[in-house]
Amino acid sequence: QVQLVESGGGLVQAGDSLRLSCAASGRTFSRYGMGWFRQAPGKEREFVAAISGGSRITNYADSVKGRFTISRDNAKNTVYLQMNSLKPEDTAVYYCAADHVNGASMRPGEYDYWGQGTQVTVSS
Repeated sequence: QVQLVESGGGLVQAGDSLRLSCAASGRTFSRYGMGWFRQAPGKEREFVAAISGGSRITNYADSVKGRFTISRDNAKNTVYLQMNSLKPEDTAVYYCAADHVNGASMRPGEYDYWGQGTQVTVSS
């Protein structure tokens, strides 16, 4: 069992930056692929970024490439999402997720554990 707790969300203006963190329980964090997803009101949950256990593989949604960076610190059991040049359309609840298959999947159905989410609101 893996428990995930996100933090770092908030209300910012367009063009600002935020860094989300996701702290994971358990001693095998480095064996899990980790992902960030988001869900805006009235929309389906969508992929944002993912990273493999050893950080060798990363994937990004086209909408965030060049603005968001996913990283992880296995010694701290934490994955991060650095978000720069935020836009109003980035407004959503952001979720981190863990995949027991050590990859960087873009498919939410492949993730086994999910956090409760953190709200990110970007004003224009």
